[in-house]
Amino acid sequence: MGKTYERIEGRLREFIEAQPVFFVASAPLAEDGHVNLSPKGRAGTLRVLDERTLAYLDFGGSHAETVAHLRENGRITLMWCAFDGPPNIVRVHGTGEPVFRDDPRFPELVAGFGDADGPALRAVVVVTAKLISDTCGFAVPFMDYRGERTLHKEHFGRKSDEEFAAYCESKPHNVSSIDGLPAIPLPLPARP
Repeated sequence: MGKTYERIEGRLREFIEAQPVFFVASAPLAEDGHVNLSPKGRAGTLRVLDERTLAYLDFGGSHAETVAHLRENGRITLMWCAFDGPPNIVRVHGTGEPVFRDDPRFPELVAGFGDADGPALRAVVVVTAKLISDTCGFAVPFMDYRGERTLHKEHFGRKSDEEFAAYCESKPHNVSSIDGLPAIPLPLPARP
């Protein structure tokens, strides 16, 4: 049934890179804090950088829970499910770091995503794996992938970078998480 792995390579890497959606889980340290679980799925926005490191593009929205949790404690789990083909679930438990626009590493990280880069990019989240595992996925249903939703990209594509920065400042849960943890540092730096 389930196995653990030392590295993201071969069949495991192929599986991760083939999935159109993945899930990100994080939590604050406070026992009464809110656990966050977010779906991610814009094509090309996740990369396996090496056998223990992944990165994904963090686009703006009305919340920044994952970023806030990572700034507080760094704990993160990524999960992929097979919705077609053989059943499988892969999890990467590790530590994550948001690399913001004003970080010297940001331009090089973003360049590796090619055309997946786009409007409303707040940060690149870099995840270092501590535990890599898979399980059977026998109970995951079959679902058909019909295509990308383009609403987010289109909506923010109509805004200038200055308008996006103003949007981030207008949303209370971009500045801090629902538990009051610091999230996106504002004012949002311009894109390099």
